[in-house]
Amino acid sequence: MDKLLAMTTFVRIVERGSLTAAAAALGTSLPSVVRRLAELEAALGARLLNRTTRSLSLTDEGREYHERSLRVLADIDDAESAIAARRAEPRGRLRITAPVMFGRLRVAPVVAAFLGAHPEVQIELLLTDRVVDVVEEGLDVGVRIAQLPDSSLVAIAVGHTRRIVCASPVYLKRAGTPKLPRHLASHACIASSTLGETHVWSFGGSPPQRVAVRPLLITNQMDAAIDACRGGLGCVQALRYQVQESLHDRTLVRLLARFEAGPLPIQLVYPHARLLSANVRAFADFAVPRLRASLQHPDAPASPARACLRP
Repeated sequence: MDKLLAMTTFVRIVERGSLTAAAAALGTSLPSVVRRLAELEAALGARLLNRTTRSLSLTDEGREYHERSLRVLADIDDAESAIAARRAEPRGRLRITAPVMFGRLRVAPVVAAFLGAHPEVQIELLLTDRVVDVVEEGLDVGVRIAQLPDSSLVAIAVGHTRRIVCASPVYLKRAGTPKLPRHLASHACIASSTLGETHVWSFGGSPPQRVAVRPLLITNQMDAAIDACRGGLGCVQALRYQVQESLHDRTLVRLLARFEAGPLPIQLVYPHARLLSANVRAFADFAVPRLRASLQHPDAPASPARACLRP
């Protein structure tokens, strides 16, 4: 017995309400439908339908088997559609969002490489540090640097980062090096509102530590905060990828590393759907391995010319 054919036949009988109508829908004969149903019931060892000359009704076993059959057939349809989508050439508009610095340093080079490989696609890249509702704002793909509580989004992990504290060698020579998080209360600090709280900095430990600071400068642009820190104004708390160029060239020094909080996941997200568009699937397939490769060594400087970003 072809179980998939028998399952499909059973579902059509239930949908159409009669064996004759199911035979017509399947383009086969009534005796074939009767035989498939009988073979299925015999294989299962259970009656699925109560049949009279005028009506059909599901038995308890039939109702359960029908529900499971619908899921199995839907999964098969999804699998076939997914393969077809992978074979389809991406074309048309794709809207992507990411945090400003991560988008500029990591996402934009991947987007450029993707466009080089798929010239029929047009991408709108929205770089913003506010939390964007991907579904509400009609975006196709987003990058999130945080734990993801929203179950309506599918998330693919590409890496992680941490909140770290840095200062310039010039500042540390002048003001001394803080040895404990609480020492920051007596240091000059620079804060960016893109990380959330500007007057309280969070650290790890059991329990986690929260230190009140008095920033000399608060800005909504992390670039400006990092520039001020490099200039010797004070200590800054930033995400590691945001300062890794400066750590690499030693214009900034990492402080209080053993007190850092746990890593924050970096995830590619898209709205949950049984069938992804060819554009979203193609971009996810293209971007995920490249982002993972670029984040494999999180203290290495970012560069659009790195081999992992080539199509």
